Amino acid sequence: MAKTAEPKTAAAKTAGAKPARGTRSAAETEKIRVALMERRDELKAEHDQTLVEIAELQQHRLTDSAGDDQADTGTKTFEREQEITLANNILERITQVERALERLDEGGYGWCEKCGNAIPVERLAAFPSATLCVTCKQLEERR
Repeated sequence: MAKTAEPKTAAAKTAGAKPARGTRSAAETEKIRVALMERRDELKAEHDQTLVEIAELQQHRLTDSAGDDQADTGTKTFEREQEITLANNILERITQVERALERLDEGGYGWCEKCGNAIPVERLAAFPSATLCVTCKQLEERR
């Protein structure tokens, strides 16, 4: 039994097409901007707090180092490096959010920097500063 081909309507043709860039409303753009700015401010506060804690811990370590052996010194150095790494990771996340804000201003937010396809809304909800679609990110991580 052969199936008859149904004529494609204009709606059916556009349903499979890629959405045009810039189809986001001004209200949606502003909502995204506010969320990104709030996230950036949260991260900056977390970074500032982390730096204060690192300074306090460093001051404590300097005053409490009498009688330390090599193992104690090594442990303190390892802990300090971990703390600095955490602060740098927060700083990197701030940079990512600021880049997302720039992309929002330029009209490229929500579009993959590599292939140009739309980044799924679910991915942007989970990771608002995403610059790659899932497929391109997976390919990048395999390298």
